[in-house]
Amino acid sequence: MFRGGQSAAMPDEITADCVIEDDRWNDLDLEDLAQRAVAAALGWHDIGGEVVVLGCDDQRIAALNADFRGKPRATNVLSWPSVEHLPHAPGATPDLPDEEELGDIAIAYDTCLAEAQAQGKPVADHVTHLLVHATLHLLGYDHENDPDAETMEAAERSILETLNIPDPYLEKVR
Repeated sequence: MFRGGQSAAMPDEITADCVIEDDRWNDLDLEDLAQRAVAAALGWHDIGGEVVVLGCDDQRIAALNADFRGKPRATNVLSWPSVEHLPHAPGATPDLPDEEELGDIAIAYDTCLAEAQAQGKPVADHVTHLLVHATLHLLGYDHENDPDAETMEAAERSILETLNIPDPYLEKVR
């Protein structure tokens, strides 16, 4: 898989600053999960940068989803890149942003917990996957078409493997 190179202007440091609105995230240590996920995603691309992660509940993420996407319902994770990404050919790895501040992520405790339980996965693994997924969105990845989804999922699998997290796209056999 292609990894982008770091330009001379790109910072070496990787930071994930957390804002905790829902105290339940403290029990899961969102700050540590965010730092690990963001560091793994950026490190895999050989770049640095800063990401802000908001740990919230379903009510807050539903309001954000309504405000920014016109979808007044809860979702697991949202992301807001700090730059507008250039279009790329379907399935191609996007050009990486050359910015220190990469953007913001919001993640909802209730939805993440329910999804992890429904999928029979550890909550921390599911949250880490979603944070990697959202960080990739900040870098310009998307899943608007099948080739782009395949590229993004391959990157997620590879990054999660560095964290010893099983492939989230494999069906769990019960």
